[in-house]
Amino acid sequence: MSNSLNLDFFTHVQTDFETAQYKVLAGLKEISEDFQKNKIYPHLSHLVDLYTKLDDILKRLQDLRDEFPKRIKKIDFVNQEIEHEVVFVQGSDLAKVEELIEWALPYIKAKIEEGRTIYEFVNDEIEVEEVGIVPNYTDEGYFFVPDNEESKLLLFEYEVTVFESAQDKYRSLKTAFMKAVQQGKAQLSPNAIKLELISNNKKLPNPATYAFNTDLNLPFNETIFPVTKRKLLRRLFE
Repeated sequence: MSNSLNLDFFTHVQTDFETAQYKVLAGLKEISEDFQKNKIYPHLSHLVDLYTKLDDILKRLQDLRDEFPKRIKKIDFVNQEIEHEVVFVQGSDLAKVEELIEWALPYIKAKIEEGRTIYEFVNDEIEVEEVGIVPNYTDEGYFFVPDNEESKLLLFEYEVTVFESAQDKYRSLKTAFMKAVQQGKAQLSPNAIKLELISNNKKLPNPATYAFNTDLNLPFNETIFPVTKRKLLRRLFE
């Protein structure tokens, strides 16, 4: 990830605005090159997080601006109006920070939309089915995902983790790779794979198990797997 696309870059004053703009555009260009290779993670989640934080900072700066002292900028005697302008405290660089963020947000948003388009396409092209009977307890289990670039079926164990903030409760998916099964030969059915996993792992006698399927031949770690994890998390709590 480019150094120009992190929170510190935007919140530390840039002495040369044009150079700062160039660095942001160069960082987004690097991301776009990966998007063109259908590699959407970790870029997409990083951009969404960055955009959210920068937008929040911008709103806070605007709120702060309202509390700064103001001076008369122009008096319109015809319309009997007085126009004020904000006076930033002496030595404040908040205006430069604000200017850079305001300029950058539309570019970041456009790049997010580019990544989301790929994400939505991949998500639509991945199917999931339950393997066997799904128990009431689904916070732990297994899932199978094809890596078509390597002609393998990858088996994972998952566990749902929950953490709470002051405002909300969040769920995430902790995964552990188990093994890879070669494709293209006599295939074990998903049920047969599940039974084999049960026999090797007695702590989950009746695990929730899901099999994913797709014909997409795309990067596994950067695209197929992260999209699959999000799809599974939604499936568990739909």
